Amino acid sequence: MLTTTLTLFVTLTSLALFGIASLTLWWQMYAWRTPETYAATHFAPPDGGRELSFSLLLPARHEKDVLAATVRQLLRTEHPRYEILLIVGHDDPGTRAVAELLAARAPDRVRVIVDRHAVKNKPRALNTALPHCRGEVVGVIDAEDQVDARLLTHVDHTFRTTGADVVQGGVQLMNFQSSWYSLRNCLEYFFWFRSRLHLQAAKGFIPLGGNTVFVRTALLRDAGGWDPDCLAEDCDLGVRLSSGGARTVVAYDPMLVTREETPGSLVALLKQRTRWNQGFLQVYRKRDWAELPTFSQRMLARYTLATPFFQAFTGLLVPVNLAVALWAQVHLGVTALSFLPALTCVMTLVFEGVGLHDFGRQYESYVRPSDYVKLVLGGPAYQLLLAAAALRAVWRECLGRSDWELTPHTGAHLRPEETAPKEAAPVRPLPVQPTPQPTPQPTPPVPGPLSGTRGKVREGALR
Repeated sequence: MLTTTLTLFVTLTSLALFGIASLTLWWQMYAWRTPETYAATHFAPPDGGRELSFSLLLPARHEKDVLAATVRQLLRTEHPRYEILLIVGHDDPGTRAVAELLAARAPDRVRVIVDRHAVKNKPRALNTALPHCRGEVVGVIDAEDQVDARLLTHVDHTFRTTGADVVQGGVQLMNFQSSWYSLRNCLEYFFWFRSRLHLQAAKGFIPLGGNTVFVRTALLRDAGGWDPDCLAEDCDLGVRLSSGGARTVVAYDPMLVTREETPGSLVALLKQRTRWNQGFLQVYRKRDWAELPTFSQRMLARYTLATPFFQAFTGLLVPVNLAVALWAQVHLGVTALSFLPALTCVMTLVFEGVGLHDFGRQYESYVRPSDYVKLVLGGPAYQLLLAAAALRAVWRECLGRSDWELTPHTGAHLRPEETAPKEAAPVRPLPVQPTPQPTPQPTPPVPGPLSGTRGKVREGALR
């Protein structure tokens, strides 16, 4: 009886692990399936028109070390119609001083919005600034981002030529040689923004990225802004907009990606992944995805949002499965079956090696032989870290803990030329739209459906 039970356990878990790994690998390689698919992932060449206006929201909390470099780079933007809203906490005097100095140097471009919420997090900061946006499109930029000067021109063209409601640009971690885990972290972003998000958009369900995402202002206001209590406010917004029928276009171009840095320590990476995983669980629990029109979209949503469960499940089962197969008395064929997930692991390593080479080529970075060694040797440890973060997220969700664990930034991704002062582009005023005027009082969360447990896009808001 025990042997039969163990045999069944090893068989089912091996097949489950193999299926999860195979599906993940297939989706990960979406952009490289055909030359046509790969070509379609890029921004189309702009036509020279610059008709839309942009409000760039930049929440900054304890980011005084990197904020100035980010704003200087944004002020080099070649598109003439944009404004930068720096959102700082009332209890963060260091960052606020830097923000106000930057606003004083470019008063026609930069404004400072003070977030006076008692509980601070990114979605509350974004909601604080949303009523003050004058642009036709709202873009989200993180405090450490380095944004290409040509990006808004390409985004403008994409909105006008595709009829998109949302445009998601590429984000890329750059300091892949800082540590063994930073290499894998950079490669993970490369596959996600270079390939996986394009599949999600093609299927009509996409968890948006946290920055370099652009949404039509009217649509964003109709949606009620961001969920102030969600740890993955970007994912939540993408799910609600997808469920409401919004069209999202994803574009990736190595010359136009927003450059970022990896977390500076393993603890910081663990906390960051915990926050993201728990946010996905929160979005799954809200069930806005259940409003998606087709069964396949709902299944994709279930699988995507339940990823933390799969990672935790994998982290627990892999060692148990191998231990049972090696030391328990089960049939030889079942023992061989238990190594089936290892086949997908080998295939994944091969594709990761090719991806690392492609990353180095696209970003003109020399990939050393030792980097390929780190890629292979660091794989198991990195997967254990991801599994630990997923388990921690599930545990925190069960305990009802949802405090925001901030990821510190040091500017490890900045190039020397990006730290030097830059001149701002010529100013062309944005069209004035009726918006509430700033007041010294605390700004309440943006009114709308997000005040309840499930935010919905109002009927008629989407084309």
